[in-house]
Amino acid sequence: MSAEATEPSGAPAELHPAGAAVRKRGRPRLELRGLRRFGRAALLGPAPRDGLPDALEHVAKVHRAHHPDADLDVLSRAYVLAESSHRGQMRKSGEPYITHPLAVTLILAELGAETTALTASLLHDTVEDTDVTLDQVGEEFGAEVRFLVDGVTKLEKVDYGAAAEPETFRKMLLATGNDVRVMSIKLADRLHNMRTLGVMRPEKQARIAKVTRDVLIPLAERLGVQALKTELEDLVFAILHPEEYAATRTLVLRHAERPDPLAAVAARMSTVLHDAGIDAEVLVRPRHFVSVHRVRIRRGELTGADLGRLLVLVAEDADCYAVLGELHTCFTPVVSEFKDFIAAPKFNLYQSLHTAVMSEGGHIAETLIRTHRMHRVAEAGVIALGDPHVLAEGGPFGPQEGAETPDGERVDPTRPGWLSRLLEWQRVAPDPDTFWTSLRDDLAEDREISVFRADVGFGAGADAAREAGDDSGDRGAFRLPAGASCVDAAYALHGAGAHCCIGARVNGRLATLSTILRDGDSLHLLMAPDSAAGPSPQWLEYARTPAARLAISRWLTAHPGAEPVEPEAAEEAERPEGGAGSAPRHESATRHESATRHEAETTAEGGAGDQEEGCPAPEARRPRPPVPAVADLPDAPVRLAGCCTPVPPDKVTGFAVRGGAVTVHRALCPAVARMAAAGRAPVGVQWQRSAAPDQGCRVTLLAEAFSRPRLLADLTEVIAAQGAAVVSADVEPPREQRVRHTYTLHLPDAAELPSLMRAMRQVPGVFDVLRAGRNQPAATLRF
Repeated sequence: MSAEATEPSGAPAELHPAGAAVRKRGRPRLELRGLRRFGRAALLGPAPRDGLPDALEHVAKVHRAHHPDADLDVLSRAYVLAESSHRGQMRKSGEPYITHPLAVTLILAELGAETTALTASLLHDTVEDTDVTLDQVGEEFGAEVRFLVDGVTKLEKVDYGAAAEPETFRKMLLATGNDVRVMSIKLADRLHNMRTLGVMRPEKQARIAKVTRDVLIPLAERLGVQALKTELEDLVFAILHPEEYAATRTLVLRHAERPDPLAAVAARMSTVLHDAGIDAEVLVRPRHFVSVHRVRIRRGELTGADLGRLLVLVAEDADCYAVLGELHTCFTPVVSEFKDFIAAPKFNLYQSLHTAVMSEGGHIAETLIRTHRMHRVAEAGVIALGDPHVLAEGGPFGPQEGAETPDGERVDPTRPGWLSRLLEWQRVAPDPDTFWTSLRDDLAEDREISVFRADVGFGAGADAAREAGDDSGDRGAFRLPAGASCVDAAYALHGAGAHCCIGARVNGRLATLSTILRDGDSLHLLMAPDSAAGPSPQWLEYARTPAARLAISRWLTAHPGAEPVEPEAAEEAERPEGGAGSAPRHESATRHESATRHEAETTAEGGAGDQEEGCPAPEARRPRPPVPAVADLPDAPVRLAGCCTPVPPDKVTGFAVRGGAVTVHRALCPAVARMAAAGRAPVGVQWQRSAAPDQGCRVTLLAEAFSRPRLLADLTEVIAAQGAAVVSADVEPPREQRVRHTYTLHLPDAAELPSLMRAMRQVPGVFDVLRAGRNQPAATLRF
């Protein structure tokens, strides 16, 4: 964007040597040929018409093709201001600098941008490189053009130093959140600069290419501007991987000299569709170099049919499915290649039917089926939508409510979900380096998944979400980047309230917080009612999204002495170590979750108080029954571990946790060995001899049995006969005709525990009853 931008010496010809061959095959995309040959010729057009300067004639012609009623007077005035402001500035190639904004404007005009965007593109460097001010732009061209020009104006290195580039992108993304046309202008600007990068020093070419690869190409993909994305990919490919580029170029040129097998398949398809009465246009769509390189890596040796795809264009959505039916009837379909992006569009607005068929000659032809409108949006993305604030009814988005923020700031009603998430987390990025790293990581995830909320959850985090007005219903869907875990989902839904998350159910099964979510999963987050709950440093390994990682890092920084959540507090939700082997996906221990659910219900009954970071204050919770144990630490509160539920007279030990409390574990609990191995110092704990006789105790038992009808009813009947109350129960699916029941019970007297376990072992089919949190030989659990 600066006056340093230079024209290359022969770069475009090197980067697109197969251009003629591509056009010979009739690439069915927007007419972009003018984009690659625009230069001095645009300044030397015919005599002015309609009062337009000579240099604008080509731009005006292209613009009128998309918008016949466009007002060109404002473009003329913008050009006059830009030309007079940049007069005397030269590019390193020796051309007048005005050729750059003209080329950027032509790129956007070819893609169908409306007049306001073209006006801003003509002026996009005036404030940055000349004496023109934003106030002047606003006075002459209005607030919209002023906003767009300001959005793409870079911050000065004099003021920001090394942080200028990341802070410029932060500023640009914030402006894009209000008007997506800001990023459209930036992408067109970078495309022309990449085309004209040839006279830069090699190290500067590489630096610019890497930023383009890591940030701008992913943004072009997310905004759906495939016409810009594919060319940017090829330009970056040639600079950063010249050897691979040369090999791919040679491959394409070699096949260009041979008959194209896809042409014959396209002719056959046209005949089939015409005979079926379907008005369709069938075109051969060659792959760009990067696509060819990827296919070559995936498939190895390539044929001529692998260098392109067929594109079928129809008028209506229903015609797409009619075409699909005819092709699958008259050709041999490759079923594994079918994808329906019409019923389920991609997050960047892309819609098409994808399939592959085998021709009579044995060639596999990948085929895209879409309407003409879908094709325009697939090529130009958000640029094809025009002004996002005046969308007509029935457009790809349609008018949306909430286009005004509470403070009156205008917000782009077409803002996609990924951009809203990005704008949220960038606000808490502590420094430019963190923002820059997080931005690259976020943009590296190029797919999204939909997750359904099974419930809003229990506890403080859910309360915080409700207070924040997050009430989307029990089955509300939300989107996450592919590869996101339950931790990412928790922070996406509850923000700071996710610090209290202790577990999750995915598709009805208990799952660890590290579980990777898949498209279509249902999620129920379990929130702790305990104010001491907080994230573990291990959560940083689970989190994929910048929002989650930044929130966790901030909490850990604010609580430097805090201990991780205890193993029984369920962010790992592990089974007792031993014979059952590792749990499958979404399948984990349920002991602590059951206890947590009970405590959450107790908290809910006790009301809610003031909250800090989404967690309830201690006084807001119902007091727990006194624990019949004392620790060697003076005045330290004591609590019983939920993973092994110790009861008198078990041999026990304790460990200090967050807030100065001591958690009591049975000596045989696997958590004791893990914490000792991690260097945690044990704390001595003794049972109180003077405990109230009617106080009772809680214990978790595992019943191992052969699967049979009425087993659950028989076990609970025996438990009730022994005077124990069932707090929670969990039955795992049978495996190899064996089943495990997990019961959390309240006993009126700990001395009754041995007789209860003996009674449960007498139930037909039960071959063992064990205490939770005890390492058992494998043969005990599975034969």
